[in-house]
Amino acid sequence: MTSPIEVLLVEDDPGDVLMTQEAFEEHKLHNRLTVVPDGDEALAYLRREGRYADAVTPDLILLDLNLPRRDGREVLAEIKEDDRLGTIPVVVLTTSQADEDILRSYQLHANAYVTKPVDFDRFIAVVRQIDEFFVSVVKLPPRG
Repeated sequence: MTSPIEVLLVEDDPGDVLMTQEAFEEHKLHNRLTVVPDGDEALAYLRREGRYADAVTPDLILLDLNLPRRDGREVLAEIKEDDRLGTIPVVVLTTSQADEDILRSYQLHANAYVTKPVDFDRFIAVVRQIDEFFVSVVKLPPRG
């Protein structure tokens, strides 16, 4: 069995947070899921600032684009410009199907762009596929 990975979910929609948590629990995914509700909190967590001084660097980030305070595009740009954080794979997991959001995310070096299904079962399947890919298929960089 592969060792668990640390996943940071940056998501402000409580329903989507709940569905992601249920996807992890329903499929017995042993990975640790930490949730932050906005872009400012995400960057504080990743930089271990304030109450996040003891935060564990995630192995994978699931990032929504439409966030309060600082949106996902800004967060993605800051992560990828940071030498310490830039190697962490970032999967944009969002409701947007807009071509400009997809293009911009890849220009900012997102590792993948996934549109959230609205159907619960499809959402669970998508989260499970992301998890399986990054845990079983991809070789992740060592934690910084």
